[in-house]
Amino acid sequence: MVRCWKRSENRLEEEECTDGGPEESPLFHFPHKAFWVSLSACLLLAILALGLTGHFGRSQPHSQPLQTVRFTVSDQTGALINQSAVVDQQNDLVTFSVTSSMNQTSTVLFDIKHSLICYKPVSQESCFLRKMEESDYKNVNSVLHESARKSQFQLSGNETQRQMEFLGVLAASQVNVSSLEEPLQALCQDRSVHWTRRTEGPGKQRLVYFCIDICFPSNICVSVCFYYLPE
Repeated sequence: MVRCWKRSENRLEEEECTDGGPEESPLFHFPHKAFWVSLSACLLLAILALGLTGHFGRSQPHSQPLQTVRFTVSDQTGALINQSAVVDQQNDLVTFSVTSSMNQTSTVLFDIKHSLICYKPVSQESCFLRKMEESDYKNVNSVLHESARKSQFQLSGNETQRQMEFLGVLAASQVNVSSLEEPLQALCQDRSVHWTRRTEGPGKQRLVYFCIDICFPSNICVSVCFYYLPE
């Protein structure tokens, strides 16, 4: 658009004049300032979106693969005991599968996060719980640490330290399985669950019903023996 001036009496007046071409349509008049503002806003939103995506991607923990550790050790009679442990570093879980000389496999789960040990003997219809103690943390931590270096252990029968623990089963203290954490629920979903407590031994009037032998890379084997306490 061209602006022209004309003299009208004692003042100048502005008026629109054309150069003979068609008048510019307001539909084709593009606001350049609004365009650059919109473009800048879009770029800023894109940068923020990429930044947030990268942040959440980095903040999500990478799942660590499960590790399986195998042990071979002879029991006190000289028979070989085959044992394996599945190590879940991310969830602080160590699950032992202990196969006896009679080819029967019992399961022992160390739930370090919740300070619990759960025993699932193959010969029983129940699971047994107890709280972890200082010695339990030391033993299971040897599995966590050594599993990062090797996956096969051959324990020497002559050098192995053998220990025995007695757990009294509190028959009246049955646990609701649904109240347990998910790993324990999955292990004992088809069984009753009872609390146990560590004792000095069953005494002459009580019989030991069964034992589970668990070995650790620290060259320690523990025989955990169970008996029922009076109600």
